[in-house]
Amino acid sequence: MVAAYQERIQRNGKIESITVPDGTIESESQRILEHLSKRKQAKVFVLAEEGQIMSSKAFSKELEALRGQHAIFVIGGAYGLSERVKQSADVLLSLSKMTVTHELANLLLNEQLFRAVSIMTGSKYHHD
Repeated sequence: MVAAYQERIQRNGKIESITVPDGTIESESQRILEHLSKRKQAKVFVLAEEGQIMSSKAFSKELEALRGQHAIFVIGGAYGLSERVKQSADVLLSLSKMTVTHELANLLLNEQLFRAVSIMTGSKYHHD
């Protein structure tokens, strides 16, 4: 299902998915921070339960404001993310007040990315 949304997103932009192998919070965080250090010009969204909750339209506006700038979305593994990774975020984003698996978070994020693109392009996928 994630691949289907990513394929749809590709019609309007580029999406790249990188998975950091499971490990301890510390080892995962180190690999994430190494990756982020290579992408200094990107806006970093870290998904965390204490993050900001946005409507789909507000999320779409947030992405539209990037105007070609790269965006990186970080989803933690089974044990979450370290405070260092959360502090590296430009935006702490929450998909729900409920805790969900990282696989489900990935699906929800990709659906919302597609929805945001649909809102920006005037597609009928999103309707009020």
